[in-house]
Amino acid sequence: MADVESSDAASVPTFAVTAAVGAIIILIMLVCSVGRGNKNKSEKEESESTEETTSKKNEKTEKQGKKPKSQKPVKRSHSVHFTHPWLACNLKGHSGSVLSLDFSPNGKYLITASDDRTVLVWNTKDFSRKEHKSVRGNVEYDHATRVKFSPDSKAFVCSLANENTVRIFRIGKKDSGGIGNISAAFDFEKKHSADIIYIGIASNGRFIMTCSNDTTLIIWSIKGDVLETIDTRQMNNSFGAVSPCGRFVASSGFTPDVKVWEVGFDKVGGYTGCKRAFELKGHSAGVYSFSFNSDSSRMASVSKDRTWKYWNTDIRYEMNQDPYLLKTGSIDFEFSSPCLIVLSPDGRSVAIASENSVSVHNAITGETEETFSSVFAGEVTDMSFDLTNKYLVCSGDRHVSVFNNITGYRASIDDLQEKLKSSNTQAQKERIKQQISEAQESLEKLLGQSNGHAGGKNE
Repeated sequence: MADVESSDAASVPTFAVTAAVGAIIILIMLVCSVGRGNKNKSEKEESESTEETTSKKNEKTEKQGKKPKSQKPVKRSHSVHFTHPWLACNLKGHSGSVLSLDFSPNGKYLITASDDRTVLVWNTKDFSRKEHKSVRGNVEYDHATRVKFSPDSKAFVCSLANENTVRIFRIGKKDSGGIGNISAAFDFEKKHSADIIYIGIASNGRFIMTCSNDTTLIIWSIKGDVLETIDTRQMNNSFGAVSPCGRFVASSGFTPDVKVWEVGFDKVGGYTGCKRAFELKGHSAGVYSFSFNSDSSRMASVSKDRTWKYWNTDIRYEMNQDPYLLKTGSIDFEFSSPCLIVLSPDGRSVAIASENSVSVHNAITGETEETFSSVFAGEVTDMSFDLTNKYLVCSGDRHVSVFNNITGYRASIDDLQEKLKSSNTQAQKERIKQQISEAQESLEKLLGQSNGHAGGKNE
């Protein structure tokens, strides 16, 4: 009996201790809960206070005629900020990579095509100004890879990336005379099995050319009918073009030559067929690309053999006369990708691009005048001289860089000085001297205080 009483007496303190500990734990939990509640209340009040303060600041800013600063993170551009004494301006407006460009035959406009599914038409008069406005056209459900103006500058054709065919666009006109709406007219039927890499349209408006990266070159009517399909037999095509005179189509590829065909029409405009006209032979490796001057009397080509060549194509090809090689130049910069070459309309300047570098050469002397390195972050996608020989434009990244054609001015002065030596009359000499003086003044104005030969810089 005594043992039982002793056991009961011992259990009482244990129960009391357990109850006390439980009470303490509950008390601690209550204190913590109250603390968290006060903290949340304090944070809420602080947040509301901050929002009220910000709101008051924004109201004050708006009353002062200013917009509150955006809290969104600023997106940094990854493009190269290129500068050079020859650089006239940059044309910016596309949100995607610029793939192709072309000048209108009337010289007033430049059109650019991008993978952002748009084309932009720029006024060439704005090249010398600070602001560069453009008119936008949309390429629905696709994007243009190549673009070319029509002969009347009222329409343009483009090759489509996804559909791999040609689409015709019309350019409207405002009452004020400016460019109006740009609208799609119709698509050609798909005929190429390989990707279209280049397109062209004849200056007489009689045909359109498409060139794919196999060995196919197609001649179309402007209504989209296939007039002829040519097998270039070059293993693959690397380049294709229509001559500015509208008489020829040409292609280059794996073989070390450029093949040129004459596209025939009768007096009433009926198609009579294509026949081989002439070839440019002289390179030791495949020809990357080629270019005509304005009247097709001169051509330039660039090859995998690291040379470019300047040709006299003012020949009687119907009597089997071959083009004359006038100059052979070398490519000074390192490259591992195909090159693009363009010849100025007057045939005096040559520009060559590979990867993100561009070199400018005097076609008459064959000398390299200037090299622009790292013009873009990516590759140069297209290049052209304007019809007045004043500008060289290059596309890459999301913009177009417009360069003054300093080489063209210098070549003009050299040409005038040669004419001065052979002039016969005093009146003729005075007129040539005046032309030289005007050309030199224009050149000095463009170059400013620079010596005209300075490497590009990345800021």
